[in-house]
Amino acid sequence: MLIITLILATVVALLLARLLLLRRELGRMTEQLRRYNKRTTGKKIDLTLFDRRLEALAVQINRQSDLIVDAEALRRRTENELRQAIANISHDIRTPLTSIIGFIQLLEAESITPEEKLEYVTIVKNRTRRLQALLNDFFELSLIESSDYRLKTERIGMTTLLTDTLVGFYDRFNERGITPEIRLPKEEVAVYADESAVRRVLENLLANTVEHATGLVVIRFEQHHKTADFTIVNEAKELSESDVRFLFDRFYTVDRTRSAQGSGLGLSIAKSLMDKMNGSLTAELHGGNLTMTCRWKLRSTDR
Repeated sequence: MLIITLILATVVALLLARLLLLRRELGRMTEQLRRYNKRTTGKKIDLTLFDRRLEALAVQINRQSDLIVDAEALRRRTENELRQAIANISHDIRTPLTSIIGFIQLLEAESITPEEKLEYVTIVKNRTRRLQALLNDFFELSLIESSDYRLKTERIGMTTLLTDTLVGFYDRFNERGITPEIRLPKEEVAVYADESAVRRVLENLLANTVEHATGLVVIRFEQHHKTADFTIVNEAKELSESDVRFLFDRFYTVDRTRSAQGSGLGLSIAKSLMDKMNGSLTAELHGGNLTMTCRWKLRSTDR
C-alpha cells in the first residue's frame, strides 16, 4: 500500500511539475506574441519546453504572423500603386486637355487668319482623338482585369491572322523607314484562343514597335513541340534592364516605353489579354535588342 501511495505521489508530482512547466511556457509564448504584435521585436515565438502540441501551436502562430506581414505589405504596395495610378491618369488626361483648352482660346481670338484657324482646329481634333483613345484604353484595361471578363476560345489560324495584321501595318512601318524582317511558317499553325483578343495583342505590340523601334526589326512566328511563339526583336539601346522589368506595368510611365496610342497602356492591355488566354507575354533585353515574345500552348491534336 505504501508503495502504491509513493507511486501515486510521484506521478502527481510529475504531473504538477509538467503543468507548471506548460503554464510557464504558455506565459512565455504570450509575452513573445505581445512584444511581436507591439512591434517591439521582430523575433517570432520559440520554445524552451519540448511538447509536440505546443510546438504545433507555435508553428501555426508564426505562420499566421507571416500571413499578416505579407497582407500588410500587399496593402501598402496596393495603396502606393493606386496613388501612382491616380497621379499618372491625372497627368495623362491633363496634358491633352490643357492643350485643347489653349488652342480653343486661340481660336476665340479675332486676329487669327483662316489658315491659322484651320491649323488650330486640326490640332484640337488630334488632341481630342488622343484623349478619347486614352480614356478608351483605361476603360478597356479595367474591363479586362475584372473577374467577369470572359473570352471566347476557338481554333484560330495564326499564320493567316498574322499576315492580315502585318499587311495593315505596312504603311506605318514604311512611314518610319523601317523594313521589318518577317519570318512566318508556310503552313497554317493553329492555336486555341479568342480571335479578337489575339488581334488586339498583335496590334498593340506592332504599334509599340512602329512607334519606338530603330534599326533592324525582326518579326517571326514559330511552332515548337508544345508552344507557338510570336516574337518581335528590335533595337532598344535607350532601355535599361530596370525598364524592361516594368515594361508591362501600367503604372510605369517612362515616356520611351509608351505605346503608339499615347496612353502607356498598350503593352499592359496586351499582357492582361495574354494572361486571360492562359498564354504569356515576356520581354528580355540582350545586347541592346528588345525581344518581346507571345506564347500560346498547343493542344496535342495540333502538334
